[in-house]
Amino acid sequence: HAIVVHRINECDERKNTKLMNLRLKLINCISDHTVFIASWLKHLNLWNPSVDNSSIILNGADKNIFNMNNKEPWHINKKLKLVTHHWAGNYMKGFDVYSKIDNMLSSAEWNDKISFTYIGNLPSGFEFKNSSYYPPIQGEKLASQLKNHHVYITGSINEPAGMHHIEGANCGLPLLYRNSGALPEYCKNYGLEFNLNNLPDMISRIISEYEYFYKKIKSYPHTSNKMCGEYIKLFNKLINEKDSYIKRRNIYQNKLIRFFSALSF
Repeated sequence: HAIVVHRINECDERKNTKLMNLRLKLINCISDHTVFIASWLKHLNLWNPSVDNSSIILNGADKNIFNMNNKEPWHINKKLKLVTHHWAGNYMKGFDVYSKIDNMLSSAEWNDKISFTYIGNLPSGFEFKNSSYYPPIQGEKLASQLKNHHVYITGSINEPAGMHHIEGANCGLPLLYRNSGALPEYCKNYGLEFNLNNLPDMISRIISEYEYFYKKIKSYPHTSNKMCGEYIKLFNKLINEKDSYIKRRNIYQNKLIRFFSALSF
């Protein structure tokens, strides 16, 4: 008689795997309510939309750690410091983008304007030539390192949502984000969208529009307080409507039993 909530934060598209979507869809058959961490995930074939009891609750970072305390904005007479961080060293986390920035830094034109720092794990055999690299760190050490930079960039492909750009934004860094996966939903209006071809132009533009986006990022909404409040509101609703959910569940499960019983193996 417990209510089953299935939170979906993963997909095959994220890392070119093969069976994750099927596993998610199968386990979703026993779910009373499905929570997606981005609208983009809801449109993928990884759940059972015939019983559409679902919510979208976006991720949020802990403001006790990731905040703008002691954050210094960029000054125009200094280099603009770009940063990103990823725990996973999967190439789809945006290493085509990070490689391009690293190569751009070979030229005096860009080396005079920007620097780039990568924090986290790297794909096997991958090395930066002109960028700063730090092994994975977390918590207050990570927040402190992020605050030493000016703009957060994420090149992640098919990102279900992630936490990296959220943590960067909460530390006061305007966002450069790839038009892929859930990134636009989390980053729109708080920075600039880019693709691999127009990346240099978008870096130049955020340099010229930094002051505008720095003011905007102060009101970035995706915090853990907001996220947890939405989960608590949902759980209270499900508990209050528990009897109707169990009744609906029994009807649906009986249909599944009849369906599988009719199959000949």
